[in-house]
Amino acid sequence: MSKNIRNSTVVGTVGTVGTVGTAASTVSAVAGGSAATIMSSTAGTTGAAIASLAGTSGTAGAAAISSGMASIGSVVGGGMATGAVLTATAPVAIVAAIGYGLFKLFED
Repeated sequence: MSKNIRNSTVVGTVGTVGTVGTAASTVSAVAGGSAATIMSSTAGTTGAAIASLAGTSGTAGAAAISSGMASIGSVVGGGMATGAVLTATAPVAIVAAIGYGLFKLFED
């Protein structure tokens, strides 16, 4: 067993922990909540901004965010709460993947 841990492994592990932590935090905030609870829990977050991009065409603000979260959640068989978790974790996972890839690219 090698005692040398690669930097990419550390970055990947930290990124995974961050993604799981974000998912757990979001789940605890939105699980079993109404649409209003989910909206208030996610207001002003990057996840809400992502969800608004996926929202129903012609809507704005809360309507775009809630329809976007519902649309994203429905892709994996869930609803608005599932969409809230996915949109909250996506930016963390993307940054982690980019960091891992960069470290992996420049490792010996």
